[in-house]
Amino acid sequence: MGKIVAAMATVHAPQLFDRPPSEDPKQLDADIEAMRLIGKDVEAAKPDAIIVIGSDHLETFFLTSVPTFAILSGEYSHAEFAGRKYELPIHQGLAEDLLDKLMKAGFDLGYSQDAVLGHAFAAVYEWVIEKRPIPVVPIFVNAYLPPLPTAQRCAELGRAIGKVIASRPENVAIVASGGMSHFPGTWKYPKPDFDFDYWAIKQIEKGNLDSLINLTNEQLDEVGNTEMLSWMIMFGAIGNLKGELVTYQPTWHHGHAVVRFLPFKGIGQSKEGASAPDRYQFKGGFEFYKHPSPTAYKLNKVLYDSRFSRELRLRLIHDLPGVAKQYGFSPEEAKVLETLQDDDIEKFRDGQVHPLVEAGAHPLGMWMAVIRMHAELRKLRASKAELEKKAG
Repeated sequence: MGKIVAAMATVHAPQLFDRPPSEDPKQLDADIEAMRLIGKDVEAAKPDAIIVIGSDHLETFFLTSVPTFAILSGEYSHAEFAGRKYELPIHQGLAEDLLDKLMKAGFDLGYSQDAVLGHAFAAVYEWVIEKRPIPVVPIFVNAYLPPLPTAQRCAELGRAIGKVIASRPENVAIVASGGMSHFPGTWKYPKPDFDFDYWAIKQIEKGNLDSLINLTNEQLDEVGNTEMLSWMIMFGAIGNLKGELVTYQPTWHHGHAVVRFLPFKGIGQSKEGASAPDRYQFKGGFEFYKHPSPTAYKLNKVLYDSRFSRELRLRLIHDLPGVAKQYGFSPEEAKVLETLQDDDIEKFRDGQVHPLVEAGAHPLGMWMAVIRMHAELRKLRASKAELEKKAG
C-alpha cells in the first residue's frame, strides 16, 4: 500500500534565477537554502516518485489552450527558464494511473507528453530535487487565466490523488510550487499582502487547512495568492496536518515562503505565525487577473512570443516598425510596445499601472515579457560597456 512520505510547499520566484539588481541577494539566498533543506528531507524520506504541483505563468498554456488541470505523462518532464533546461524522468506508471483513475473519479484532466514547463517547475527541479535520480509526475493547475478551479475543487482533486497513491505500491513525495502574496504586472505589485500571508502561516501551523480551502477565488485574487491553488491540491492529499515554516522572505514585491508538512520536525511556531491575528478581514472588490479579451490578442501574442525568442526581443529594440507590421499593429497601436523597453523599476515600486496592461495585456504575461526584456537590456548594456572598456 502506497503512502505520502513527504509533503512540502515552496516559492518559485523568477528572481531566484536571474537575480536582478532590484532584489536583496540575502533574501534570495535564504530561499534557495530553504529549498535545498526540504530537498534533503525529501531524499531522506526515500520516495519512489515526486508529484510536483505547479501553476503556469503563461509559458506552457496560454493563447492556444488552457486546461484547468493537466498531467504530464511523457517519458521525460522538460522545463526551461532563464537559459536553463531540465529533463527529468517521469514515473509513467503513476502518471498513467493517476490520469486514468482521476478521470473515472470525475476530474476531466488534460494531459501532454511533450509540454515544456516553466519556472514553477524549474525552480523545484533546480533547488529541491537538484540532481537526485527520483522520477517525477508534474501536475498543472490553472491559477492565472479565469475561469479558475476553486480551492475546494483543488482539495477534492488532492483527496482523489491520495486515494490513487494508497492503491499503489509506491511511496510518494508531493511538492507544491507557488505563493505567497504577489501581484506581478499589476498596480499592486509593490504592495504584497504580508498580513494575509502571516494569517495563512498561522492557520498552517495550527493544522487548520480548511480555513484556506474554504477561501474563494475572489479572496485569493484580492490578496495575491491564486498560486496557492497548487497548495490546495496538496492539502487535500495530506489532510489537516500541521505545517512548519522553513523560511519566509518579505521582498518588496513578493512574500517568499517554504513550508514543510511531512516529515514534521516540530520546530515550533514562527514569528510570522505568532504575530498574526486569528481572523483576516477581506475587503472585497478586487480582480487583478481576468480572462484576456480577444480584442487584445495580437498584443498578448507578441508579448508571449518575445519571451521565447531572443531574435524577436532584439527586433523589438532595434526594429519596432518591422515587428508592428508583422503582427498587424497600426503605428498608433505599436507605440505602446515601446514601453516594453522601459526598465525603470522604480515606477513599479510606485504602484503605477503599466501602459501595456491598460492596452489589454494580461498583467502576468506582460510582466514575464518585461522580465525577459530587462534581462536582455542588461546584457546589451554589459556588452557595450565591455567593448568601450577594451577600446579605451
